[in-house]
Amino acid sequence: MRTIIEPFRIKSVEPLHWTTPAQREQILEQAGYNLFQIRASDILIDLLTDSGTSAMSTEQWAAMMRGDESYAGSESFYRFEQSVRALTGFRHVIPTHQGRAAERILFSILCQPGHVVPSNTHFDTTRANIEFNGARAVDLPVAAARDTQARVAFKGNLDVEALERLIQAEGADRIPLVMITVTNNSGGGQPVSMANIQAAREVTSRHRIPLYLDACRFAENAWFIKRDEPGYGDFTPREIAQRMFALADGCTFSAKKDAFANIGGFLCTNNSRLAEQETNLLILTEGFPTYGGLAGRDLEAVAVGLEEVLQPEYLEYRIASTAYLGRHIADRGVPIVEPPGGHAIYIDAARMLPHIQRAQFPGQALAVELYRHAGVRSVEIGSVMFGASAPHELLRLAIPRRVYTQSHVDYLVEAILEVNDRRESIRGFEIVSEPQFLRHFTARFRPVRA
Repeated sequence: MRTIIEPFRIKSVEPLHWTTPAQREQILEQAGYNLFQIRASDILIDLLTDSGTSAMSTEQWAAMMRGDESYAGSESFYRFEQSVRALTGFRHVIPTHQGRAAERILFSILCQPGHVVPSNTHFDTTRANIEFNGARAVDLPVAAARDTQARVAFKGNLDVEALERLIQAEGADRIPLVMITVTNNSGGGQPVSMANIQAAREVTSRHRIPLYLDACRFAENAWFIKRDEPGYGDFTPREIAQRMFALADGCTFSAKKDAFANIGGFLCTNNSRLAEQETNLLILTEGFPTYGGLAGRDLEAVAVGLEEVLQPEYLEYRIASTAYLGRHIADRGVPIVEPPGGHAIYIDAARMLPHIQRAQFPGQALAVELYRHAGVRSVEIGSVMFGASAPHELLRLAIPRRVYTQSHVDYLVEAILEVNDRRESIRGFEIVSEPQFLRHFTARFRPVRA
């Protein structure tokens, strides 16, 4: 059958709060037209992020009741560690309260002024943590990623030839690691092929540079490999994920994505000396090595989530549901990043709103209009987030896991198409105030006067 159904039953419900257009206009003004500053209770459908917003299962809630809150040597940690090791194969597993904590620890130790860290595309917090330590973050996406409309598989790949040229130009001693994000979030949620990870591994091994995965959406990436890469159709998602991790020297992971947890993460490595340094910094800033800033119950939830996220029935539904949203708006004229990714649909705001110049933030303008019209919160992935280095002006619709139903998706389709019908009337924005780092979280805007 072709009908998409959720592979779960709903056991507990949370009411949604409806607002009027007039109320939403006032809310936007008070928030400085920054959707991060709007209270969650004033949002109807929240697609700001898929991070920490998933619905946990009955098995996860049951596991949380086993949480051992001992300060040191918690049994919950050992269950967590066993789950991570069985999946990734890495020797050292360091818990952190979320993915950016893992990034901060890793880059604080490895990065120095003058260093260069290449990636397929760095996400905002990754780039900020690298640059905070004086290093330079360099994006090396494949050429196909430049065309948002190209329906090419694995547009999230790292340009391996460009990586080789960068190493030759900069010198291997100035590159402390290479990082591949799976899936490529800033690049439109596009997957990375196993062949690409293998090719990157061959280059980094030859130059003795560590290869790391930003693995927060590893399961979705594994499903794309199973579906679209020749030779992997008969492998399970777990087997594919294990092969991905086996090609890397370490990883950072936000458990708030592909582990269904509301908080948590980890940092992994096979390097014992590096692990000792990371653990010492963890103790200084996060907590003891067997809890890393997390409660025992959260460690339990992550351990179970890492098992559940690899269930084929869930992954098939997850990717199909996202594609349903993408195809239903794209086939009616809304330009999205093609093909649809796993965790989100990205609207090409520059194409949709060609009358708004980059300096007036078309992605932010579209995000504001979608909230004003339908109470839907999304996020700009463009010049507000990345400044002049932004390759595209995108609006991301990040879909929380196991939260919204098919009727919610149909409402989204209707709302987006209605906004698209009157796109010529949408105005751009200018920044009123902004912080030094990660400005999209707290910057304030005002509409550009006609």
